Amino acid sequence: MATIQNDTDQIAAIAGKIRDGRTSLGIEFGSTRIKAVLVDDEYATIASGDHGWASHLEDGLWSYSVEEIWDGLRDAYAAMSADVEAKYGVKLTTVGHIGFSAMMHGYLAFDEAGELLVPFRTWQNTNTHAAHEKLSELFQYNIPERWSIAHLYQCVLNGEEHVGKVAFFTTLAGYVHWKLTGRKVLGVGDASGMFPIDPATRTWERDFVERFDALPEIAAQPWTLEQLLPEPLVAGEPAGELTAEGALLLDPTGTLQPGVVMAPPEGDAGTGMIATNSVRVRTGNVSAGTSIFATVVLEGKLERLHPEVDLVATPDGHLAGMSHANNFTSDLNAWVGLFGQFADALGTPVDAGTLYGTLFRLAISESADADCGGLINYPFRSGEFLAGLEEGRPLFVRNPEATMTLANFMRAQLFSAFSPVKIGMDVMTKDEHVRVDSLVGHGGIFATPKVAQSILAAAFDTPIKVMTTAAEGGAWGMAVLADYLDHANADRSDLADWLDERVFANAQSVTEEPDAHDVAGFEAFFARFAQGLPVEKAAIAAIPLEG
Repeated sequence: MATIQNDTDQIAAIAGKIRDGRTSLGIEFGSTRIKAVLVDDEYATIASGDHGWASHLEDGLWSYSVEEIWDGLRDAYAAMSADVEAKYGVKLTTVGHIGFSAMMHGYLAFDEAGELLVPFRTWQNTNTHAAHEKLSELFQYNIPERWSIAHLYQCVLNGEEHVGKVAFFTTLAGYVHWKLTGRKVLGVGDASGMFPIDPATRTWERDFVERFDALPEIAAQPWTLEQLLPEPLVAGEPAGELTAEGALLLDPTGTLQPGVVMAPPEGDAGTGMIATNSVRVRTGNVSAGTSIFATVVLEGKLERLHPEVDLVATPDGHLAGMSHANNFTSDLNAWVGLFGQFADALGTPVDAGTLYGTLFRLAISESADADCGGLINYPFRSGEFLAGLEEGRPLFVRNPEATMTLANFMRAQLFSAFSPVKIGMDVMTKDEHVRVDSLVGHGGIFATPKVAQSILAAAFDTPIKVMTTAAEGGAWGMAVLADYLDHANADRSDLADWLDERVFANAQSVTEEPDAHDVAGFEAFFARFAQGLPVEKAAIAAIPLEG
């Protein structure tokens, strides 16, 4: 009876927090899932909801439609709201704070009337190589192909008809925030994936803006760059309020009331830093999802231009180096799904957790060869700059004498998924001698204990920590960042100190040290992976992208 009473008391206490608005809501648009997470004032997840989606090719470019964006957002919010009512018996009429985050970069361009000029072009598109090269040379600063400015400039170089009509462009998180609040702003971390940020001023790099505007093909446009860009905001700065129109966009039932204070919309890199407590200098994290990136907060600028390393900002404006690979779980999920279909065909279906856990554990079992037994997998669903690929063709290859076992196959899947991101990380740690005090892994792949963690430790030859919040991911990180609004304004807490002292004070974690046997095995696999890349390029040349 005491346990039942305690549970009842806890439910009543949480219901009170919900009614009083002592909560924060984070909603993140990932590449395959839109997730909404509601946390209380102690950062415990009290309700969640999600919506699955996938990009599609439109005129040869990866995209999501406007209808998919809003339908998916409403569905994820409705699922979270229903979760609140089912668990606590209250309707969600208000929230303390709301924050949106999304996959970074890409291109959403609008005219003066606020109409989308061309379909949303996501970060997955690598058709901007000419813009990347020209702008990187102009600035002597790496401008990756997926960055928003590369997309805009490529449109100019291509002479696309819509360019002269552009009045505003932003990221996915910035677009959703704008429609819900009326404000054209962006968190400085997400902004740093549109155009370079000056860490001293925490706004756009003024010299680079002037260089861009001085290009003859830009000077000929009816706009200047600054007129098109959103306003960068640092974590803790209020970013507007949920309007009446915005509340109905989010919750068409009219239950959610307007007036909620909104946090600056952030990118998935920034929310990953929050979720892993990695905003302090010399800390880092590896965020693994549809794409994967390893980020380290830098002590200063890098000595040289490195195309393999992106320079982005933390949510509070510090410079961070990032190795970003476009491809991570898409091909892996497809193979696991195939094994799930096989189980169904045998009449013994298994749930996703059991399926992934069983297959993943084989990858680190004694039956797996350290170097994957000669098997190689290329997980490239889309192009991959780090591997020199403009497009992708998922590909599995082996030599005739390879040891074709399920354990080796799964090990090759995981080794290949971590291989591209290793390239840029090696540049930072080996070429630029960037120092890392801690490296934390997060994302759903780390939910299976030890597997991905030990493989990543082998790939980077460094200890990898996984925290209890690892599976929560960016939506939880955005909810935490939204709550920071109160603390930044009330007591002017430094973000890194506040995370240490309040959010993660009692957090538990597990650290996996690199195993010498696995490190040697990964290096052998990685050498074969690199040597065989011409096979992937031949597949791209021989197999049409569509049809």
